[in-house]
Amino acid sequence: MTCFAFQKKTKYTATRRLLLKSKLLQKATSLLAAEKEQNKRDRDDALTERLPPLKLSGLSAQELQELCKELSRKIDVVDEARYDLEIKVDKNEKEIQSLNQKIWEMKGTTKRTKLKRVKKSHDAMFGALTESKMSSKSDFKANLKTVKKEEEKKEEVTDWRKNVEAMAGMEGRKKLFTAGQ
Repeated sequence: MTCFAFQKKTKYTATRRLLLKSKLLQKATSLLAAEKEQNKRDRDDALTERLPPLKLSGLSAQELQELCKELSRKIDVVDEARYDLEIKVDKNEKEIQSLNQKIWEMKGTTKRTKLKRVKKSHDAMFGALTESKMSSKSDFKANLKTVKKEEEKKEEVTDWRKNVEAMAGMEGRKKLFTAGQ
């Protein structure tokens, strides 16, 4: 027996899937309509709280004109505030764009500095590795054997035509015979 129990996955027929999809869509549309209605009610409630209803009946022409002038003054104040806010927003957006541009430019121009070769004596490197100062400096180079490189014999480079002429005939063969011994 295995310790895993496999369950069969139920497969729905195409008609059953279509029916489920249509029911889901119906439910979603009804929820969306209810949400829109709730938003409309919330908006109306907020407006009634902030603004009392206007009573225009029984006002003379002079009073209506004064009311219109007062409303236009309030509209102008709100428009100026909106205009000021738009200018501030535009200024901040331009500043953000310029800063982003500077960031991109700096990313492109900055290069990581290459590591420089530091020349230290062997004692200084050894002291740095052991993190201690050597009281008596030992000369490591003195213990190393000196190896001299033997100079390789350089063959003289001569004109090959002269070499061919010298080796021509019996004299050239005699030189080769004597050089081989």
